[in-house]
Amino acid sequence: MASIRVADEPAFVLHSIPYKETSLILDVFTRQYGRMALIAKGAKRPHSTLRPVLQRFQPLLVSWSGKSELRTLTKSEWVGGMPSLVGDALLCGFYLNELLVKFLAREDDYERLYDRYAETINALSNLELESKGLEEILRPFELSLLQETGYAAALDRCVETNEAPIAQEQYVYQPERGVRPIQVDDPGHWPVLTGRSLLAIAVGDFSDPETLSESKQLMRFLLGLHLQDQVLTTRQILIDLKKI
Repeated sequence: MASIRVADEPAFVLHSIPYKETSLILDVFTRQYGRMALIAKGAKRPHSTLRPVLQRFQPLLVSWSGKSELRTLTKSEWVGGMPSLVGDALLCGFYLNELLVKFLAREDDYERLYDRYAETINALSNLELESKGLEEILRPFELSLLQETGYAAALDRCVETNEAPIAQEQYVYQPERGVRPIQVDDPGHWPVLTGRSLLAIAVGDFSDPETLSESKQLMRFLLGLHLQDQVLTTRQILIDLKKI
């Protein structure tokens, strides 16, 4: 297999672990190539040019080469433009990264999800300027993640009729199928939503309090289906703090 070289690819660092004495192994989310494993040789040295650049939640341009699953980082450049995450926003950033690591296989293309991630990190970094709360910022990302990875069916169509939900009616989300009208014998743990909320969620509008509340139930349900017994540390902290 020939060695592959990639230059100046937009990316974010999701996670890093020490490797030997002076290097790091990075889990990065790139726009065209998805999640990549890169070794940053010498990045732990005090005077390394990589050391101050390889920060989480900051937009980068990265270059790498190699032919194995673990490629070699050859350059990393900070793009700038985003304040550092602090407080609750920082916890939310770690939550996003945990979701990506759990949901995305390596080297699968998720350009739209990458763009959504960048938008979400930008909103979190400018939280004091946003008119939205944390839940309104996080819900669209969760929905994009579930849709892009195939874990969420269409919300603006009923599976039985292929027609749009009626605003004033109630519906359930049935696992493995999708949205359908509620029935008296439906399991109690299936999310119940109004047609109005389903239509709003489908277009990314979480401004109505009822929609936001019902979308929380839906996202927790769908994320739980995929994660099963896996615990996301920052997600549980945010839930306990009643932030998401």
